[in-house]
Amino acid sequence: MSAYHTPVLLEESVALLGVVPDGTYADLTFGGGGHSRRILESLGEGGRLYAFDQDRDTQANRPDDPRFRFVESNFRFLRGALRLRGVTEVDGILADLGVSSHHFDAVERGFSFRGDAPLDMRMNQRGRLTAAAVVNTSTADELTRILGDWGELETPWKVANCIVRARAAAPIATTAQLVEAVKPCTPRKDEAKFLTRLFQALRIEVNGEMEALKMALEQSLKVLKPGGRLVVISYHSLEDRLVKNFLRSGNFRGEVEKDFFGRAAVPFETVTRKAVVPTPEELERNPRSRSAKLRAAVKL
Repeated sequence: MSAYHTPVLLEESVALLGVVPDGTYADLTFGGGGHSRRILESLGEGGRLYAFDQDRDTQANRPDDPRFRFVESNFRFLRGALRLRGVTEVDGILADLGVSSHHFDAVERGFSFRGDAPLDMRMNQRGRLTAAAVVNTSTADELTRILGDWGELETPWKVANCIVRARAAAPIATTAQLVEAVKPCTPRKDEAKFLTRLFQALRIEVNGEMEALKMALEQSLKVLKPGGRLVVISYHSLEDRLVKNFLRSGNFRGEVEKDFFGRAAVPFETVTRKAVVPTPEELERNPRSRSAKLRAAVKL
């Protein structure tokens, strides 16, 4: 498990999930199975855990446990996938968003700028859209939107133009070629931060991550029982903003609606007053956890 991915905020997230022995739970991001195994430790014989993952590489990590069900699916299909398995309600949902260590370490998958590999970035390897397709076929305006919205780069139009100029000479097919293409736009200071945001933007676009997160959050309201818990670990401001707003208000604007009597009409009661972050000890053990933020709420 640790070779594939070290689970982040493991004890904190499962504690906030408040597992009851005979409950039914959904782990939306199975990955290396760390959070799932910890949930199973708290379940009794009558408990059930449904773990979602669209990446077939994760199936090798499945525990041999009769209470465990692996769902090969993007979590955007949360409600439908559960209904197909006869489940209409669950007691808790856990989502550890972002990319696993495996994706960064498997250089051939193209998620990391450290190394040279095909410009892929598909979490679902059966998907058609690759990062190479985004880089080589998007217009300058489309690239500007992607890099600005998903990477929050300061000058996305400059980076987009760098890419367009480079691909005019030859298609950008590998991670190293992309790094070379944007060299004229890469700041000397914070080069790693710049490239991290660039690759993040392309990965989010390729995998439709923000739309999938919105869909899963909205479906959580229909799937969770009253008193059920939603626990989410995010890794960048775009994800965290969506999660924070949704848990606060039930919508992605973060605007709390009020009923006729002026009372706040909210679907959740927030359990975490502010985001839970890794301890210094966890940061030392797992530096990749540094950007993690954990939020949790109870459905009213």
